[in-house]
Amino acid sequence: MNTKYAALFEEFAFRNGLILKNRLLMAPMTNFSSNEDGTVTNAEIDYYARRSKGVGAVITACTYVTPNGKGFEGEFGGDRDELIPSLARLAFTIKEAGAKAILQIFHAGRMAPPHLVDGDVVSASNVLAEAKGSAVPRALTEEEIKQIIQAFAETTRRAIEAGFDGVEIHGANGYLIQQFFSPHTNRRTDKWGERLAFPLAVVDAVKKAAEKAERPFAVGYRFSPEEPETPGLTMADTLELIDALKEKNLDYLHVSLMEFWSKPRRGAEDSRPRLELIKERAGDRVPVIGVGSIYTANDAIKALETGSDLVALGRGLIIDPDWVQKVKSGKEQEIITKLDVSNQEKLVIPDPLWKAIINTPGWFPGV
Repeated sequence: MNTKYAALFEEFAFRNGLILKNRLLMAPMTNFSSNEDGTVTNAEIDYYARRSKGVGAVITACTYVTPNGKGFEGEFGGDRDELIPSLARLAFTIKEAGAKAILQIFHAGRMAPPHLVDGDVVSASNVLAEAKGSAVPRALTEEEIKQIIQAFAETTRRAIEAGFDGVEIHGANGYLIQQFFSPHTNRRTDKWGERLAFPLAVVDAVKKAAEKAERPFAVGYRFSPEEPETPGLTMADTLELIDALKEKNLDYLHVSLMEFWSKPRRGAEDSRPRLELIKERAGDRVPVIGVGSIYTANDAIKALETGSDLVALGRGLIIDPDWVQKVKSGKEQEIITKLDVSNQEKLVIPDPLWKAIINTPGWFPGV
């Protein structure tokens, strides 16, 4: 290994005692490839097996915690006990390859396609999403809010029983947790109109469930730093969120970004990259995972040196499943950074994900 990249391969211990063999993770990426009943498919298992051999941990694609929280065609579920064997199969596949397995849990809220939730699209308030085909959501009742919070806890219990090493609460990308935190989507006047109330209640419920694990079990939280809407989330809101989250003894915070070095648009007079501001605010209280357009070993070590405690690889690991092994063996020059559109089979990418990539120009380098 080139000593320049040695820091990427240092062990990392979470607060709860879970130890990663290195600082590199597979980022959570939807693959649209599960069965209609919410079970994982052989194609998904093969896809994860191909990418779990080098990284310290794999954060899975998101799994819905209630039936009306489903956000995508071909999404695997965690909303009922019958799905524990399916979840266990996924956890075993990841762990057998040498990585820790972290299950990302979420509720799509107003981002749920109406046909996947029998038309019952819900959110904090009845604010229509801009996505094509969206339906005006129904504002959740207080009782329903409490049920969803409990559903996050129940899915955490299932993750423990299935053998996962942790869960990641998906509070990013405009889904339900973010809908409660955002001034754009939360127009409530009851106690849930306090925009931090729902995210923190979910964290508390998940943490309580995680405490029942009889082994080290991590709880992380993912968030998006800003929203384009006005009113919408700004960096000032995000820094307030971090202040609240770092009091919760979480194992990590995970920033959702397409570009690691992107800079704030609103809510910060500082022109440094968002991730630097986020890490500075988190301080030593909670580790931060950085992500976004990291394709080379130099990108990854620069990200670590910028202050991220851990680095997640998303598109880079889809393009080159052997990314980590190549750096570790001193062959970082051989990393492939553009998708070979003739190489689906060798890359072990399921058909639905492959079609999504090929039909979305600009999402992946080389497409």
